[in-house]
Amino acid sequence: MANESLSLFPLHTVLLPGASLGLRVFEARYLDLVRDCGRNGRGFGVCLILKGEEVGAPAAAAAYGTEARIEDFGQGDDGLLTLRVRGTRRFHVERARVRDNGLQVADVRWCEPDASTPVRPEHGLLPVLLDSIIEKVGGEYAKAERMLFDDAAWVGWRLAELLPLHDAQRQELLQMDDPNARLDRLLALVS
Repeated sequence: MANESLSLFPLHTVLLPGASLGLRVFEARYLDLVRDCGRNGRGFGVCLILKGEEVGAPAAAAAYGTEARIEDFGQGDDGLLTLRVRGTRRFHVERARVRDNGLQVADVRWCEPDASTPVRPEHGLLPVLLDSIIEKVGGEYAKAERMLFDDAAWVGWRLAELLPLHDAQRQELLQMDDPNARLDRLLALVS
C-alpha cells in the first residue's frame, strides 16, 4: 500500500485495531493535532513509547502503530480536552521527523487489513476464553454478534486487548500480519 503522512501521538500503551482508548490532551502540539484531525477528517497514529515520556521532549516510539479515529470528545473536570478514540488500521513507520512544535510526523506504510478467516480447530480454546472474559467484564463486546467469535482476527485482537498482557507482548502481536500466527502466540501466552 502507498506511503502517507501521519501525525503521531506516542503513548505508554498499545492501541489495537478495534480497541477504544481514552486520552487527555493538554500539550499544544497535541491540541494542534486534534484540531487538524477535525478539520481534515483524518486520524492520527498511536505508537508505543520505547524510550522517553509522553510529555516534553519527543519520545522514541515503536515502528508499528495503529491509526486512531476520534469518536467522541469533551472536557474533563480539570478543564482538559478528553478524547475517546478507536484503533483502525495498522501502519509501519518508514521515516519520522519532528516539527518545530515538537509533534512527530511520519511517512507510514499501511499494513494490509486482516483477512477474514475462521478460527482453526487448534485455536478452539481461544474463542471460549474470550467469551468467558467478556461474560465477566461486560462492556462494549457483551453484545457482539456470535459470528465474530469465529473470526480469527477479531478473536485475536479482542484477546490481545482484554488479557493482562505487557505492552511489549501487545506490541509483538500488533506487528504480526497473520491472524492465525497471532492466535498461535496468544495460545502460547495463555498456556
